[in-house]
Amino acid sequence: MKHASHPDLVKRLKQAQGQLTSILGMFESGRSCLDLAQQLQAVESVVHNAKRTLIQDHMEHCIGDAVGEGGVNAEQALREFKALAKYL
Repeated sequence: MKHASHPDLVKRLKQAQGQLTSILGMFESGRSCLDLAQQLQAVESVVHNAKRTLIQDHMEHCIGDAVGEGGVNAEQALREFKALAKYL
């Protein structure tokens, strides 16, 4: 299922992909560990925020809407919420 947040998430993840390619080049050119760590932290932050946005969007729109429309019961929604919560 596609959500309104997906295009933005794809854009951010493609940017992170570009950053990773750049980081690999930094390794090959012998850049300092501090420079590498800073860039890896930046990529990690992008991926973490994308994951959090995806999960929150899913909880709000898929789980919330499904419960509101009677597509799933509270027990099913809670199970899915618990399964997703471990990734936050």
